[in-house]
Amino acid sequence: MHRPSLRLPGPTDPAAPWLGANFWSRAGGPLMWRDFDPRLVREELAVLREHGLTFTRSFFYWPDFMPEPDRVDERAAGYYARFLDLHAELGLATVPTLFVGHMSGENWDPSWRGGRDLYRDVWMVARQAWFAEQMAERYAGHPAVAAWLITNEMPIYGGPAPRESIESWARLVIAGLRAGGATQPVSLGDGAWGREVSGRDNGFSLLDQAQLCDFVGPHCYPMGDDVARQHYAAAFNCELAGQFGLPVILEEFGLSSDFVSAQNAAHYYRQVLHNSLLAGATGWGAWNNTDFDGLEHQDPYRHHPFELHFGLTDAAGVPKSGLRELREFAKTLAEVDASRLRRADTGTALLASSFLDVEYPFTEPADGPAVHENLRQAYISARLADLHPAVLRESAGLPERPEASLYLVPSTKALLSPTWGQLEAYAEAGASVYFSFFPGAHMNQRGPWHNGLNQVFGVEQQLVYGISEELRGERIEFTFTADLGPLSAGDTLSFALPAAHRPYARTVLPVKAVDAEVLAVDAEGRPALLRRRVGAGSLILCTYPLEHLAAGTPQVNPDAVQALYDALAEAAGVERTVRVEDPRVAADVLVHEDGTRYAWLVSQADEFLVVKPILVGASLPAGQESVTLAPFGVAVLRLE
Repeated sequence: MHRPSLRLPGPTDPAAPWLGANFWSRAGGPLMWRDFDPRLVREELAVLREHGLTFTRSFFYWPDFMPEPDRVDERAAGYYARFLDLHAELGLATVPTLFVGHMSGENWDPSWRGGRDLYRDVWMVARQAWFAEQMAERYAGHPAVAAWLITNEMPIYGGPAPRESIESWARLVIAGLRAGGATQPVSLGDGAWGREVSGRDNGFSLLDQAQLCDFVGPHCYPMGDDVARQHYAAAFNCELAGQFGLPVILEEFGLSSDFVSAQNAAHYYRQVLHNSLLAGATGWGAWNNTDFDGLEHQDPYRHHPFELHFGLTDAAGVPKSGLRELREFAKTLAEVDASRLRRADTGTALLASSFLDVEYPFTEPADGPAVHENLRQAYISARLADLHPAVLRESAGLPERPEASLYLVPSTKALLSPTWGQLEAYAEAGASVYFSFFPGAHMNQRGPWHNGLNQVFGVEQQLVYGISEELRGERIEFTFTADLGPLSAGDTLSFALPAAHRPYARTVLPVKAVDAEVLAVDAEGRPALLRRRVGAGSLILCTYPLEHLAAGTPQVNPDAVQALYDALAEAAGVERTVRVEDPRVAADVLVHEDGTRYAWLVSQADEFLVVKPILVGASLPAGQESVTLAPFGVAVLRLE
């Protein structure tokens, strides 16, 4: 199955990677255009260039650049022109961001806005289109301008709005930009936080943006309780955002050094960069270039003091651990000629229920986020099983015939009725389809919304109407009664059961086997995993919401779901060019256009590991049978 990996031409030349930083000078931060210091800005840019970065994202602080509804501040505009010249002198490019009314924990309006709606007030939209045209007329011809962004995190500044209003606003502002002569790629700068990624609707639709924009740019700052989920959060968002035919630039990611040690900051940067590359991202913009010590009395830093220390350098310009990781990543990109790499095809598909990104009548707002959460946990388990899955959106329509050997439908309450027939047809054609029961994240019609569950899986469910049997204890144990891939009868898998703050998830689907084979039972002897063979393939039912339970468990990864997915993959005949037996290491492959293959090994262990990759149809260079990985380390290997 194909995994999309699209890219923009490089910011400075077609082969250059999009590797950069969001930029404010440490002299002024958002107010840098009031007293521009070209000497200091050149120093700041030079440090980035010396570490392999190729672009910045820059910002028109809206109150300063547009002090009146029909006037651009020419002093600020002149400073920005000098800013562009400095980029060109250093071999850097930049991406101007037009409407910067939100930044780092505060919203700023131009004084003349007067509370007007940014999307639906016709006069206000016209003023934005006019400003976009003015900026394009001034700067579109400058060689340092590589692309354009319309806003910075507009859902925070303008708020959510109906999808049709936001689509119309975006269309008109982009038209203004194009009218001013801008031919470079454009995107909205909204953070890709809408329903197609998060399960929460804010009106910013990636499906609409695919008709208007040239790339999509996720912003990701996860907070959580599991290290692997932190390390894969941005990658998973890139995976979801990259399904609409547009290249993905991880437009914002990073951390405040007030929240993390220097060593752990390095681990985080390394993991985000490599995991998002493997998830299809082809550009990265760290937040941000510098610390802002000295601006403690200036908003937003006065009331958000941790925002002072998101920098790749400290306030004296000294590189921090994040910038050193970017430099190493730049070297890796150059060594593998990353602009000519594509993701290897995969035999595993992860099915995303359309309840993630479609609002059906009389459904609950909690449905979409629950799909996202369960799918992300399944994605991590599949990654750690070296399956590098492709995400298949139900809302986009399923292919007529199976394109993967293994379909994972993790902790899913609802699919559309026709989808069940299509999955059964996939099994008849030779695929393995795994589905795990999930009653939902709320009380509204709690239970499996699956027409024909009994017939599809060869069982007879034993549910009591409106009642779920709450599980107790701290662990769930599966004992296998039949072989499944490397798992043999008598083997056990143990899964964490999270605290009772997830009462709707702590339940089991009671079933009797009719024409299904029981593969595993729980501690009480009830069927936990069943397989119904149909045609050339099989349908596999798990009676526990394993992925949802894991998603609510702190520090759970890697958990036994990884071992289960590994067994399912082997039983389904999924081909994996590279795999590693240690569940803390994920393996994946990128393919150069000349046919050269590169294996990535990414460790989620906080200690040194020595691993021996298992290869099919490939080999490592002579004498390189084992690989040593540093804590949370990454190794890139050229395959023979």
